[in-house]
Amino acid sequence: MDAVITYVNGLDPVWQKDYEKHTNIPALEKRFRDWGTLKYLLRGIEKYMPFIRNVYLVVSHESQVPEWTDCNNLHIVLHKDIIPAEYLPTFNSTAIEMFLHRIEGLDEEFLYFNDDMFPVDTCKPEDFFREGKGVIGMKKHILATGMYKKQCKNSSNFARKALGFSSSYIFLRPQHICSPMLKSLCYELYDNYENEIKKTVTRLREEKNLNQYLYLDYMFYKGRIINENIPKKHFSLAIASAKQIRTFLQNPSRKMVCINDVHLSEQKYEELRTAIIEAFENHFPGLSRFEKA
Repeated sequence: MDAVITYVNGLDPVWQKDYEKHTNIPALEKRFRDWGTLKYLLRGIEKYMPFIRNVYLVVSHESQVPEWTDCNNLHIVLHKDIIPAEYLPTFNSTAIEMFLHRIEGLDEEFLYFNDDMFPVDTCKPEDFFREGKGVIGMKKHILATGMYKKQCKNSSNFARKALGFSSSYIFLRPQHICSPMLKSLCYELYDNYENEIKKTVTRLREEKNLNQYLYLDYMFYKGRIINENIPKKHFSLAIASAKQIRTFLQNPSRKMVCINDVHLSEQKYEELRTAIIEAFENHFPGLSRFEKA
């Protein structure tokens, strides 16, 4: 199987100029902040997921590629390689997610990572795929409050409609972890409903968007998901301390960890960033093949 990672460095001047030109919004927003932890995701994949064949890093510009990366081993995919030109530039992760399956050479089975998710203990292929099915926890929800949950509901009902099911006030919300995708089913849905999917694509996030769960929901309703949680620990930086994260990484009790960014003061951000990088360096002391020696 392959791994796909979407990444943005909001400190990149090229990206900032593009963002401000097309949105008239100051570029330095928390969801685009770079914590400097991408290399630890890559080290985690190498150390704990040796079954991963290729790793694809999806970015908007060449300038987004960190200078420490070894591009002989890390495959760089630009937005223009997979996203139709009329939707570029985009600063909306849900828009990018509609087109990930179009990466050239991508394996049938692939894991989609956000860059805040990290393998921290030994994983097995069957943790993510078994007998041609993806493995991930799927929960049913009723209240669609806020933009994110409304996008989840949009995605669930779109997948139901594509398979001839009626819409429902109950919607699916997959576990927040790396997503096990089947390329052939992504293509099946996209090819059959390309125009409808494209109508939901916007430059910035909107309530009408679909998100990556569209494809997982489609897999679920087709019977191609095993509803089982992938073992993971979630830290929200709104409440988690550097000490808690450091203690977890010293002796992980789960195979995966998600460290979720929130709005922080610049001082708090710098304090946490320094502590988290130190903890990851202790956990992953050596370079991966994705880094220049």
